[in-house]
Amino acid sequence: MSQLALLGGRPVRTDFLPPFRPSIGEEEIQEVADTLRSGWISLGPKTQKFEEMCCQYLGCRHAVGVSSCTAGLHLSLNALGVGEGDEVITTPFTFVSTANVILHTGAVPVLVDIDTETYDIDPNGIEDAVTDNTKALLPVHYAGNPCEMDEILRISEKHGLSVVEDAAHAMGAIYRDKRVGTIGDMTVFSFYATKNLTTGEGGLVTTNNDKLAEKIRLLRLHGMTRDAWKRYQAAGSWYYEVLAPGYKCNMTDIQASMGIHQLKKLEQMQRRREDIAKRYSEAFVDISGIVRPIVSEHVKHAWHLYPILLDLDLFKVDRNAFVEALKAENIGTSVHFIPVHLHPYYRDRFGFRRGDFPNSEYVFEREISLPIYPKMTDSDVEDVIVAVTKVAHHYAI
Repeated sequence: MSQLALLGGRPVRTDFLPPFRPSIGEEEIQEVADTLRSGWISLGPKTQKFEEMCCQYLGCRHAVGVSSCTAGLHLSLNALGVGEGDEVITTPFTFVSTANVILHTGAVPVLVDIDTETYDIDPNGIEDAVTDNTKALLPVHYAGNPCEMDEILRISEKHGLSVVEDAAHAMGAIYRDKRVGTIGDMTVFSFYATKNLTTGEGGLVTTNNDKLAEKIRLLRLHGMTRDAWKRYQAAGSWYYEVLAPGYKCNMTDIQASMGIHQLKKLEQMQRRREDIAKRYSEAFVDISGIVRPIVSEHVKHAWHLYPILLDLDLFKVDRNAFVEALKAENIGTSVHFIPVHLHPYYRDRFGFRRGDFPNSEYVFEREISLPIYPKMTDSDVEDVIVAVTKVAHHYAI
């Protein structure tokens, strides 16, 4: 129990505001019901429709629906031929799946620290990390804030490296007038329940490279030349061949049914996220000890997360106690992320230690992700602001 609760003060809310709620409407429900009634529920016509809609929205040549962002990242590295003896450069400040998929290919993740203003991978560190074994770069658009892709692409071109963007947070983000999804060799989005566009589970791989798209489509479904939808239609044939030892990573038509209507509403939902982020930034400008996210003029932030940092020199407590105090006010929050190198498996296997990536550790120890999602009312937003202000003032030195 937090100190505020022990003091007997009334919480800001009487009910708990969760850190996230999905924005699912009747349109998604009816489309899913139509799919269930159709008799075709796996990879099929609605997945194809959703993929085509994503191509049109993003402006890319190919969009391939997959079962998750994790699966999409794994397939992308496989399509590039990443394997034993290779290295892939990424950031420690990400969900651990980003590093896990590199290991799944047999390659080694090479971690480069972040910039303390953007919380994205620091391009200045990438160049120093490139070796003769480096095969690809895997930048992560943290919170929906696009990485400095011009510099990352310059490095990739200089050294002949491929670029796979982890855009799990970045559906709707723009970098220098280019939508995230059209910049690197491949981009992978997440449509998990908490994401800006959700299909419950699911993901998407985008590329402008015809050969890479063909490989992804082949690998996502056992390496088969024909999926079931093509085989079981009246004009189809039962015959197929396996051209590669692929995986079972396809999107389903049930998932795509949600995605079709989520994509139609995405810009509207993004505007609501932007409104909430603006309101937070305005409210916290004069609160000592609260560091707001910085957004460059040449990017459009997707605002999957609204991460604040605490200046711990100005508070009597650490981040964890601050989080518990907000919880006592019935405000749910989260923390993104525990850096990869601090997880026991990575510590033990690669010998990582605290202090290896000081910027990632600094941000992690101070970061709090505030609620930001389209279903929040103006009253919800104000409750978050009041609670953060109340806790900050209570614990201020």
